[in-house]
Amino acid sequence: MNKIFLDDIEIIPSKVVCIGRNYMDHINELNNEVPEDMVFFIKPNSAVSNRLVFPKNQNSCHYEAEISFLIEDDKISAVGFGLDLTLREVQSKLKAKGLPWERAKAFDGAAVFSKFISFDKDISKLEIELYINGELKQKGDYSLMINKPNEIINEAKTFLSFEDGDILMSGTPKGVGLFKVGDVFLGRILFDNKIILEEEFIVF
Repeated sequence: MNKIFLDDIEIIPSKVVCIGRNYMDHINELNNEVPEDMVFFIKPNSAVSNRLVFPKNQNSCHYEAEISFLIEDDKISAVGFGLDLTLREVQSKLKAKGLPWERAKAFDGAAVFSKFISFDKDISKLEIELYINGELKQKGDYSLMINKPNEIINEAKTFLSFEDGDILMSGTPKGVGLFKVGDVFLGRILFDNKIILEEEFIVF
């Protein structure tokens, strides 16, 4: 089973619960419709990784940086930086046919995480930044989320159960795009405009 690290302690998430289309500017950049209800999808434990590896047998892949939360007792207990890797061309074909997204979203290594840090402060002051090769690509914060993390948790619980150690990915701001082997990613989580977590990934 794949694991993440919380304050240097190994945690094995049973799944990653993701919400799609949670930032208006991201909806617009992909020319998607604003959903009437929250759009959920799941990444299995086999997708979890702490290394950023370009997917095998693929010509292109998109990054999506997301503020990610560790769940314990159905509540947020820690925060981390996450990358929801997406095979956009595959996803577009599946969406056009009304088919599920697993081939585009749930492949091995499709959920990349920094270490997590315990967090019991005001989540409304959280912000995320992603730099690739030194250039700021994505920046967003709690205020831009259509559905707030605690609302997402409550809605998800109407049809699934969170196990301790599961992860919630809270959606991506605008600026998603292609990447390649050799790119250097720098992910940051900020609280009240101060960096509380920073991690670098080199694409293998």
